[in-house]
Amino acid sequence: MPDFRKYYTIPAPPEEVYMALTYAPSLSLWAGENIEMRTEPGTTFSLFDGEITGTNIAFEPNQKIIQHWDFGDSEITSEVTIKLHPHKKGCSVEVRHSHIPEEAWEDITSGWDDTYMASLMDFWR
Repeated sequence: MPDFRKYYTIPAPPEEVYMALTYAPSLSLWAGENIEMRTEPGTTFSLFDGEITGTNIAFEPNQKIIQHWDFGDSEITSEVTIKLHPHKKGCSVEVRHSHIPEEAWEDITSGWDDTYMASLMDFWR
């Protein structure tokens, strides 16, 4: 199964980006009103009205988030690691998404650009 890796620049410091990715009230402003998120390993999450669901694996405040993403009723899960790096323009967001089922590749990779990160970047516009 292929892996995806890409960097995005967000015009905000890593601390603010981390809050936008993990704090439910902030998440609801850019990832849909029906979100579920807690920063405790082993908890489930849901974003974009249930389009993205999975389990939270690990958190390093202001630095890293690791999640397992589900694929519908399939037993297949993929791993997403989001790392936040200080950048002269705010924050460099490194996304690594591994074990993506080949049949989901196009939807996942375009979703990172066109939905997930586009919505997050719009949060600061």
